[in-house]
Amino acid sequence: MVSDDDITRANRAKRGSPFLNTDQAAAYLKMSARLLKRLRRDGKGPVFRRHSRFVQYHIDDLDTWSDEHSGREFRQ
Repeated sequence: MVSDDDITRANRAKRGSPFLNTDQAAAYLKMSARLLKRLRRDGKGPVFRRHSRFVQYHIDDLDTWSDEHSGREFRQ
């Protein structure tokens, strides 16, 4: 069964790419790009993809990572 949330995501993807660069992904997660890069380097951040030489984050992966880490503190 298709939910309203799935329809909303599909419509959002149609309007533009569901992939965000590091700066866009950091803004989406409301954190600094520097912290997101550090998390990526340490293997603690959201799933990312390399498209050629560019790092890209899919919006669904950002949402999943955020949900998994809600209510937790980062220990660095």
